[in-house]
Amino acid sequence: MIEHARILAARERIADVLIKTPLLESRSLSEMTGGRLLLKAENLQRTGSFKARGALNRVRLAAESGGLVGVVTGSSGNHGQAVAYAAARVGVPAHIVVPTDASAAKVEAARAFGAEVEFCGTTSRERLLRAAAVAEELGYLMVPPYDDPDVMAGQGTVGLEILEQAPGLDTVLVPIGGGGLISGIASAIKALRPEVRVIGVEPEGACAAFLSRQAGRRVEIPAGLTVADGLRTVIPGSLTFPVIEETVDELVTVPDAAIEAALRLIVSRAKTVVEPSGACAAAYALLPSRPLSGRKAVAVLSGGNVDLAVLGRILARSA
Repeated sequence: MIEHARILAARERIADVLIKTPLLESRSLSEMTGGRLLLKAENLQRTGSFKARGALNRVRLAAESGGLVGVVTGSSGNHGQAVAYAAARVGVPAHIVVPTDASAAKVEAARAFGAEVEFCGTTSRERLLRAAAVAEELGYLMVPPYDDPDVMAGQGTVGLEILEQAPGLDTVLVPIGGGGLISGIASAIKALRPEVRVIGVEPEGACAAFLSRQAGRRVEIPAGLTVADGLRTVIPGSLTFPVIEETVDELVTVPDAAIEAALRLIVSRAKTVVEPSGACAAAYALLPSRPLSGRKAVAVLSGGNVDLAVLGRILARSA
């Protein structure tokens, strides 16, 4: 587990800038689950996703120590934006390595914060290797998208807020890419409310954590084929996977059709815009089989940085 004191310190370090995002509720969505479903709206966070929490915590911590000349990361988009934002807050340059098929909206947002954007490959391994090389070349701080205790601690502040905002809940649903978000959230929740079930949700086409748990070790998969572009990690983190194994009660998968259906419902019923990755956790709660019937659950809407053309196509498919 990530130490609870580390998560509390992260909340204090970022509290002056980041938003305590609201819990949203739609009665019709709750009725569909057979229980009560609350949505933790991290799509309304600075930079449009939870990633700002971990990035700002890590970059501010480095700046406090002195000698920070710049930051670099490899990211499918949201973490890159967050690192660019954090770098701008502390006044250092940022270099972001993104996949060649990165969302145009996410790339432009990173550039808007002043970052230099470099395209490299299509997998998380390729962009992280390139980012590590840039860090060595330029003397920049490498800010991993998930495999870092202080990044995970920053994401854990979401868990603290959920417990404060939803007394009496019994289940928390969290999407999994590399595992930083669920590692932080589960560590925070299990430290304070160990009886609350934490369920990790992955797309069927990119379920590295699910398969790794089945194998009892980290498993690398081919580049994921899923509409949830922020969850296409090919292998769980070396630091996040042990935390997931210790703290996460259940890992499940959902098909892309369910993710798209959940996105349409969130837009139409909860009146908030999410990206497909951000709808993944709620997609499990909204399955016709009602796996959370009778429960009070919170699903994390992890981000809202969706390309408008992609959003339009998904919404149009409901017609």
